[in-house]
Amino acid sequence: MLAKLEQLKARLAEADDVENAAALLEWDQLTMMPARGDAGRASQYATLQKIGHEMFTAEEVGRLLEDLGHEYRDAPAEDDDAAYVRVAARIYRHKTRIPGALVGEVSEATSLGQQVWAEARAKNDFEAFRPLMERNFELKRQVAACFPDAESPYDPLLDEYEPGMRSAQVRKMFAELKRELVPLVQAIAERPAVDDSMLHQTYPEEQQWAVSANVIKQFGYSFEYGRMDRAVHPFCTSFGLHDVRITTRVLPNFLSACLMGSMHETGHALYDLGYPDKYARSPLGHSASLGIHESQSRMWENLVGRSRGFWGYFYPQLQAAFPSQLGGVKENDFYRAINKVRPTYIRVEADEVTYNLHTMLRFELEMDLLEGRLEARHAPAAWNAKVKEYLGLEAPEDRLGVLQDTHWAGGLIGYFPTYTIGNLASVQLYDKAVSDVPSIPDDIARGRFDTLLGWLRENVHQHGRKYLPAELIERATGRALSARPYVRYLYDKYQQIYGDLPRPTVLE
Repeated sequence: MLAKLEQLKARLAEADDVENAAALLEWDQLTMMPARGDAGRASQYATLQKIGHEMFTAEEVGRLLEDLGHEYRDAPAEDDDAAYVRVAARIYRHKTRIPGALVGEVSEATSLGQQVWAEARAKNDFEAFRPLMERNFELKRQVAACFPDAESPYDPLLDEYEPGMRSAQVRKMFAELKRELVPLVQAIAERPAVDDSMLHQTYPEEQQWAVSANVIKQFGYSFEYGRMDRAVHPFCTSFGLHDVRITTRVLPNFLSACLMGSMHETGHALYDLGYPDKYARSPLGHSASLGIHESQSRMWENLVGRSRGFWGYFYPQLQAAFPSQLGGVKENDFYRAINKVRPTYIRVEADEVTYNLHTMLRFELEMDLLEGRLEARHAPAAWNAKVKEYLGLEAPEDRLGVLQDTHWAGGLIGYFPTYTIGNLASVQLYDKAVSDVPSIPDDIARGRFDTLLGWLRENVHQHGRKYLPAELIERATGRALSARPYVRYLYDKYQQIYGDLPRPTVLE
């Protein structure tokens, strides 16, 4: 048995190496690659993705998994070797349904799509992007067709990012949140607006970069294990357990973009840096899901980075970095500004209350595009209609609407619901962390972030992909994922900022 397990681990370690090499090519494309390198890079990326897929789905891997599955059938879920076989088998079953040639096609199209999208977005030219968007959705329909037993073509795509989750559950989640959030947004809109003009002054880019780097180092991110670079759309990527890189963007007239975006991506990075070394080059050395990943980024961005305690600690440092902009601004006024609720076009700049309305409209459009109820050429109009319905805004141009996200260019269809799953999980996990370690809020107010990070290392990070996301949440918090803690958190926090608000029905 041990000999077969070592054979399997050796094979899948090499497949993991190839996938990490492909990820490095993608990172370079989005950060450093010359503008005209896209065609060659698309082929290189597609080749590596196809090789990695073929290595993981080789017949010998299937035989080893079948033999080991019998051997470990009755092993406890906590056993690392049993978990290795269980997780590898789940991935194998999914991958073997998809032909290697299709994997290569998807990889090449999405690699090309990234560059075309960046140029189309800069020029506000949806028509330049539309053919590749249509190609990506068609390829993803072909992927979905490899799973004829799925209730919806969306389900196998969602399963790649959130194992075990189904689109019917996502619809239910969004319906509940819509019921609770729309009245909250409307009530806040009727209150006097919070002044956030201090965030929209001229902030030198180099100083913004330095301040953001200072914050994330204090959170626990080490530049010995990563780096921070610029990208059109911020992201975090990992090439192994000791090389996890983040990107961000700097807007000279908006302080929050770089600062809060850096906190967000650092949450992702701290998760990827928290897997134990024994999971290196292994199916276990990855996140449980993208929803769990988002729970980490949203926790550090919002529950820490937008908390009153954090700004009590960090605001003097920010004032020292920007004395002419913030020297005369009181801490409480800045705290209210950084938490201002107002509908905005850009998802990554959205406040906590309206954020999930952004992911909701994207999920609904993806479903319509995937299932043929909406053609890509009508996507801008459909997007704008939903922005008007959910946020009361009229997008003046496509770069603020349908072109703003990289996901459809990168083939990340089925990804958007994970942001909202992450929001819900972030509060549920944070509440349990504070219940277990009551000093965490006071520690944050003193600039000590290691107690929260330590709890996350112990209860989330160390498990890697050992458990399904629903199992991990229940193990960490003692209950299934629920919207109630998240809605309660929003209600309690924003009542303090905006005064009396309608009590959500889920709290009755």
